[in-house]
Amino acid sequence: MKFSPINPSDLIPIRGAYRHRIQLPAIPGYEGVGVVEEIGSSVSCSLLGKRVLPLRGEGTWQQYVRTSAKLAIPVPGDIDNETASQTYINPITAWLICTEELRLKSDDVLVVNACGSAIGRIFAQLSKLWGYRLIALVRNDSSTEELLSLGAWAVLNTSKTPIREAVKELTHGIGANAGIDSIGGVDGHDLIECVRPNGTVLSIGLLSGVPLNWEQISRDYRHVTVKPYWLRRWIEGVSDTRWHQVFHEVFTLVQKRQLLIHPARSRFRLQQYQSAVREAELNGRKGKVLFASDD
Repeated sequence: MKFSPINPSDLIPIRGAYRHRIQLPAIPGYEGVGVVEEIGSSVSCSLLGKRVLPLRGEGTWQQYVRTSAKLAIPVPGDIDNETASQTYINPITAWLICTEELRLKSDDVLVVNACGSAIGRIFAQLSKLWGYRLIALVRNDSSTEELLSLGAWAVLNTSKTPIREAVKELTHGIGANAGIDSIGGVDGHDLIECVRPNGTVLSIGLLSGVPLNWEQISRDYRHVTVKPYWLRRWIEGVSDTRWHQVFHEVFTLVQKRQLLIHPARSRFRLQQYQSAVREAELNGRKGKVLFASDD
C-alpha cells in the first residue's frame, strides 16, 4: 500500500456503531492505492509492478492487502497516488447517486448538508456536468466561495439562515427535488423539511453520531421518500464489467480536471494510527488524513 485514506465511514464502526454488520476483529479501511508485488498462479504477470486500487478485499489500513485480481482497478499513469487513493468512496458514491439513484436532470434542485466535506465538493462539481442546481448547506462561511466556484447554485449558512424558508424562497415555494444528508439528527430532519412532496432524501452519513428518527419520519414525512443509501448494496449486485466501467468514467473526469480531489491535509504512518484517527475526527478541516508508506 502507498496511501490509505481515513473516511467517516471508517470511523463510525471504530467508535462502536454498525455492530449488527461488522464482525470483530476487523481491519478498517475501504480505499487506497498500492503496487502489485505478488500474484496468484492464475493471474496475468502483466499486473506485477502496476499501481492498482485493491478494493473489496481486506481492509486497506495495512502494509499489504490481498484482493481479487478481477476487482483490482488499474490506475492511469497520469493520476498521482494521493488522488488515486481517494477515488472510490466519495467519487463513486456521488456519481452513482446522481446517475443511477436520483437520476438528476438539468434544472433539478439538490440540497446537500455538510457540503464543505469532501463528498459535498464532489456534488458541487458534478452539478456543472449535469446541470442540476445544488443548494449547499454549511455551518460557517469558510467554504462558501470555493463551493460557488466549483458549481454550487447557492450556499446557505445554517448558523445564520433558517434553511427551510431559504430553500423555499430559492425554489419559488416548491422545495428541492432531492436531498443528501450526511449528518443525521436534527440537521437531517431540517433537510427533509426542504424537499418537495414526492421528493427523495438519501441518508449517506452520520457525522453528528445521532441517527435520524425513522419512526418520526414514517409518521410525519410520508410525502417524502427518506431512505439510507449504502454503496455496499450496489457493490453486492454489480457486474465486474460495470465495476470497472464506473471507475473508468470517474478517472476520465479526473484526467480532464472536471473532477478535482482535494489534497490531503496530513499523513501518518500506520504505527501512528491513534493520532491519525484523532486528526481525522477534527471538524472544520479540509482534506483527508492518509496513512502513508514509509518509502
